[in-house]
Amino acid sequence: MDSHQEKLSLLQEMIAFALVDGELHDNEYDFIEVVAHELSIDKVALLELYKNKTAVQVIKDEFNRICQFYRLALLMQCDGILHEREQVKINEIGIRMGLNPFAMKRILHLMQTNKKGVIDGQTLLAIFSEQYN
Repeated sequence: MDSHQEKLSLLQEMIAFALVDGELHDNEYDFIEVVAHELSIDKVALLELYKNKTAVQVIKDEFNRICQFYRLALLMQCDGILHEREQVKINEIGIRMGLNPFAMKRILHLMQTNKKGVIDGQTLLAIFSEQYN
């Protein structure tokens, strides 16, 4: 991730996605807070994102787009409830990012069938990479 503004944009997208079902669950808030910490965004800046809606920037690097899609997929599972609006929205976001719809579908299916709901990084990248062959 290059700039501070790009990091804020990623978090803004996550916040908007968390609110798709009309409610921000504690687990979703906690997850976003962890991601903000990992991106070196302080709590004050994070709280400002909840107040101010800004336009989301396009992620240029494909690796970072895949990482963001995976973050959103993890966020979608945080509250333990899979809403239809979340399913539709994550597909819209992934397509807008230029990600392969078949790879996205496989990732989401793997996450739903896995007890912990996580996928290791190599598997994640392999699924997106095999779509190029």
